Amino acid sequence: MSSATAPARAKSARASTSGTPAAHGGGWWGRFESPVTTYYLLVGVTVALVVFGLIMVLSASAIVSIQETEGASAYSIFISQAVFATIGAVALIVASRLPMRSWRALAFPILAVGVTLQVLVLLTGENVNGNQNWLRVGPITVQPSEIIKLGLVLVGALVLSKKRQHLHSLAHVVVPYLVPIVAVAVGAVVLGHDLGTVLILGAIVAGVLFAAGIPLRWFAFAGVPFVAGVAWFVLSSANRLSRFDVWLGRDTDEFGTYRQPLHGRYALADGGWLGVGLGQSREKWGLLSEPHNDFIFAIIGEELGLPGSLGVLALFAALALACYRLVSRTDDFFVRVATAGIMTWIIIQAVINIGAVINLLPVIGVPLPLV
Repeated sequence: MSSATAPARAKSARASTSGTPAAHGGGWWGRFESPVTTYYLLVGVTVALVVFGLIMVLSASAIVSIQETEGASAYSIFISQAVFATIGAVALIVASRLPMRSWRALAFPILAVGVTLQVLVLLTGENVNGNQNWLRVGPITVQPSEIIKLGLVLVGALVLSKKRQHLHSLAHVVVPYLVPIVAVAVGAVVLGHDLGTVLILGAIVAGVLFAAGIPLRWFAFAGVPFVAGVAWFVLSSANRLSRFDVWLGRDTDEFGTYRQPLHGRYALADGGWLGVGLGQSREKWGLLSEPHNDFIFAIIGEELGLPGSLGVLALFAALALACYRLVSRTDDFFVRVATAGIMTWIIIQAVINIGAVINLLPVIGVPLPLV
């Protein structure tokens, strides 16, 4: 090898392993970005959403906290949120240190724990607004369906990665493996009458299947019975049917089910272009139900106006971009499918929540993730 060609070959070898535009589709930007750009983008957006959420929960929940504590504290709900955010941060650090083989090994145990706790919810859990999805453990309440979401992502990624060579065969992969798993996981939530979570679980299943490369015609086969099941879910419940009547404009009783979405839109209208100012919401003074939970986006729009609302949308878009970069650049099939499932989970849940606040979708009671 001549001295002239050796540096050229070394440079070519480095380029082939360092994330060049040709290798990873990064375009001109790929010439300048760091290999850890996606990592910092994902961590930065997640932290921004959680910190911003803490600020807005403090603002939106102060009046409710005073009512619940009979004037003792305006910070009780915020403190609870901050404690769980801290626990979540510790869990995030621990999770980031686990090797990939540990996540594969934990997939089925996590799903099994989630389903078991969901069964306990059906037997002893609390019924909130017609949904039986909360389990009280000492002084705190937990929602096992959140564990089911994570377990379903991991198990789906594990099964599809192990059966990667047979994904074209409906009878070999989907029917004997995924159908029973999904039926048990989703069925446990269906029995609790939580339509919002059922929709998100359906989206997660679709996300992991799509990322794995399942033939698109199978989605039509699965979509028809799923839509039929959702329709039955709505028609069989007077509570859910009333929410659809409100959404369709058939129910305009300002003192009934229509009250919450109406005041959510009032909050957005009051915020206008620039908002009324942080902490200055009028709707949180007992006019808007759940101002710190399902309708916190309305308080964001009221207090921070259009810039605040668009900022939240931009953060979720950046989160989706970070996940997409992981999906498109990793060589690990399990990581690719699991990341797609997590991305689908968070983004679809955000779309459902924000869509309900702005009346694009009916109110079905799912919180704004991370916020």
